[in-house]
Amino acid sequence: MQETKLNFTSYLAIGVMLFALFFGAGNLIFPAQLGQDAGQNLWPAVIGFLITGVGLPFLGILAMGFSGSRNLQDLASRVHPIYGIIFTSLLYLTIGPFFAAPRTGAVAFDIGIAPFIGEGNIKIALFIFTLLFFALTLWLSLNPAKIVDNVGKILSPGIIILLLALLVMVVVKPMGAIQMPQSQDYISGAFAKGFTEGYNTMDALASLVFGIIVINAVRSMGVTSRSGIMSAVTKTGLVATSFLALIYVGIAYLGAVSVEKLGHLSSGGMVLSETASYYLGTVGLVLLAIVIILACLTTAIGLVTACGEYFHALLPKVSYKMFVIIFTAFCFIIANFGLSNIITYSIPVLMFLYPLAVALMLLTFTAPLFNHSRLVYVSATAITLMISTVDGLKTLCQLLEIEYFDWLAPIISFYESTLPFYGDGLGWLLPVAIVMIVTGIIARLFASSTVEA
Repeated sequence: MQETKLNFTSYLAIGVMLFALFFGAGNLIFPAQLGQDAGQNLWPAVIGFLITGVGLPFLGILAMGFSGSRNLQDLASRVHPIYGIIFTSLLYLTIGPFFAAPRTGAVAFDIGIAPFIGEGNIKIALFIFTLLFFALTLWLSLNPAKIVDNVGKILSPGIIILLLALLVMVVVKPMGAIQMPQSQDYISGAFAKGFTEGYNTMDALASLVFGIIVINAVRSMGVTSRSGIMSAVTKTGLVATSFLALIYVGIAYLGAVSVEKLGHLSSGGMVLSETASYYLGTVGLVLLAIVIILACLTTAIGLVTACGEYFHALLPKVSYKMFVIIFTAFCFIIANFGLSNIITYSIPVLMFLYPLAVALMLLTFTAPLFNHSRLVYVSATAITLMISTVDGLKTLCQLLEIEYFDWLAPIISFYESTLPFYGDGLGWLLPVAIVMIVTGIIARLFASSTVEA
């Protein structure tokens, strides 16, 4: 039986679906804030942001297609079955109830409600809004309905059209000239700062989950061979990430030209709402608020549902309903810490998880070279873990403005003086590459035990 060949329309349809999966309303706030902070150093910062915010998600999608794995846990279990469960669970919790899902409620409030609320009533308004927001999330997660899918299908093009209209206005008639960088990080290392800011999108982590959705969509259209799936995944991934890159660049530019008129604002959400008000007036602000709130709601439902399904499969004795109730309650609590706090305290976790996720991607692509030897998987992951754990703790201490722990300080000092690119958040890269080469050679020479591809 001859394999089906997809046409351009099919690639475009799946690519747009993937773009919609990646592009939550939360993604809008980070390039806007980056643009404001980076100022005249906008372009090196944007390039760094695009590598982690667009390039790594594309790599993640390709890794899942290349691996042939059933899901993320199956892929991560190549290191060890226990590691597969721990890593996958941590990733789901990060893109779910710990950070990304609560962020949907906080972003919806920041962009859709806060501009209409007096400063003195912000906390109580946030409490009431998030209570209603996550109550609705809970109800719709327990009672899945086509309305959620339909709203999502309408909202994705709606957001794109609204954003493109806003961005065209910004380009044609900028609010002002691009100012000097607003922070020291963007003065001395704009690329490195933009690189780590791209972690905040969490899309590279999500790509390891979304990759399977794309693969299943491609298979449902009649593509079954490994080479055919890989080709289709590559093309659809390019469609999705091209849309992402275009919007990120546009919003970052919007943020950069807004400072002269709006001043330096405390969040990307405020940048977008103030810009919408400036160009489109109250009607534009209300329209943006409605679209963003609905978009955040559909994203929250998707994240809570995905986490509930994964953990119910992992622990079948606990019902899906119970997991969804626990996760939405947790989201409500976390959301009330406010958007800036959610973003701030997610950074140490992302500094820990991102290197592990990227190392797994690199191992996936190079696995045929070392015959899928578990020795290489374990060695490279162990080295990554040693460095990323320290990076996470270091970042946490800096955020809490406390001294490094007694045992941590000498390790950080050693890493800073020894590891290339450590100051840029890439100290793990060269050691992992060296370990992969050395253990890969050993594996080929001694025919080490392998894991199934």
